[in-house]
Amino acid sequence: MSGFGQGSLFERIFVHNFLLKLVSLLLAVGLWLAVARDPIAEVEINVPIEFQKIPDNMEIDSADSTAVRVRVRGPERLIHRLDIADVHAQVDLSTVRPGQRTFDLTDRVHVPQDLEVVQIIPDQFQLSFDERVTRKIEVHPRVIGTFAGNLRVAQVLADPPTVTVTGPRHRVDAVESAITDPVDATGVITRAAFMTHAYVTDPLIQVAHPTSIRVTVIMESSGDDEK
Repeated sequence: MSGFGQGSLFERIFVHNFLLKLVSLLLAVGLWLAVARDPIAEVEINVPIEFQKIPDNMEIDSADSTAVRVRVRGPERLIHRLDIADVHAQVDLSTVRPGQRTFDLTDRVHVPQDLEVVQIIPDQFQLSFDERVTRKIEVHPRVIGTFAGNLRVAQVLADPPTVTVTGPRHRVDAVESAITDPVDATGVITRAAFMTHAYVTDPLIQVAHPTSIRVTVIMESSGDDEK
C-alpha cells in the first residue's frame, strides 16, 4: 500500500506537472512563432490635433490647418486594425497667453500598445492667441434682382438690425458689419419681406446665438417714366 501510494504521489507531482509544463511550452512556442511570422509594417495617417484646457477668455487666432501626418510602425496584424481614432495628437493650452507660440509634437502623439510613432509631419507648429471679446455689429442686407424700369429699391430694413459676434479681440475690433445671404427681390412692386441669415466673412469670428434675419425691401418709383 505504501509503495502504491508513493507511485501515485510521484505521478501527481511529476507526470501531471510535466504535462502542464509541456502544454505551456507548446503554447509559448506557438505564440512566439505567430509573432515571429508577423512582419513589421508602417502606415501614414492624418491625425487632427486635439486642443485641451484652453482658457475660457482665450481664442485661437490662426486659421491654418491643425492636423498632422503620423507614420506608425508595428506588427502587420495590428497595423491592419489601426483606426484613426486610435491615434491622438494632444496639446495642452492651459498656459497660453496672447501672442504666438510654437508647439513640439514629439511627445504628444499617442498610439496603441505594441505600436510606435516613427515620424510626425510636421513635428512642430505655431499658433497665435488673442483674448476673446464680444461686440454688437450692424446687419447689412444684400438685395439682388431685376426690377421694372420705373422701380428702384428705396429702403432695406433688417430685423434684428444688429447681431452679436465673438472671436479674437483684434479681429472683432476690425470687423465693420455682418452681411446677409443675397435676397432676390425680383418682381417686388411695393414691399416684401424675406427670411435669411447673417454672417461675418472672417472664419474666426462667430455670430453668437445665430437667428434668422427678416429683410424688408421697400420699392419706389424712380420717376424716369413720369411725364
